[in-house]
Amino acid sequence: MRNYPHPIIAREGWPFLAISLVLALAASAWCVTWSIPLWIIFVFVLQFFRDPPREIPQEAGAVLSACDGRVIKVERAQDVYAGREAVLVSVFMNVFNVHSNRSPTDGTVEKVQYFPGKFVNADLDKASAENERNAVVLKTADGQTVTFVQVAGLIARRILCYVKAGDQLAHGQRYGFIRFGSRVDVYLPLDATVKVSIGDKVSATSTILAILPQNG
Repeated sequence: MRNYPHPIIAREGWPFLAISLVLALAASAWCVTWSIPLWIIFVFVLQFFRDPPREIPQEAGAVLSACDGRVIKVERAQDVYAGREAVLVSVFMNVFNVHSNRSPTDGTVEKVQYFPGKFVNADLDKASAENERNAVVLKTADGQTVTFVQVAGLIARRILCYVKAGDQLAHGQRYGFIRFGSRVDVYLPLDATVKVSIGDKVSATSTILAILPQNG
């Protein structure tokens, strides 16, 4: 996977920013009043694609949030991607959250699975099984499995994932992006200690979702 110097504004948004800026400037040259809606759109696009650097917690066994948003689910569930029972923590992103996705923990990517699907509201339970989604199954050095799934939403129409099986990921490392609102489901081992509750606001990389049990 190729890394790039942190751009503050996500590279995925550069084409959208360029187009919205050109349109706003062109409209301003014609009529300042009529250009106002286009400048509002430009500002919205600018804030949507912001990608600020984050402090990375160094606590042993920490599983970090893969995205910004609000916790909408903490429950026991079936991780169909890794074939196991797991604890599911789901984080919903609205259009005002940062949409850059970060790896929750260190490890080796065992597999990446993409599933085409629907685009129902990502806040609904059925979104995890019916919406377009991309799952990454990661194995830690201690042999723990952590699965994180990018789920498209009502507005989202593009899931971007930059890793493949065999890649090494570090906790907090940028691995993907979802355009325009969605969610990320994180499946944890049953003996993980969850640190968040439904309704909590979390930040990618800097919020600890759970602690994995440590060998020895």
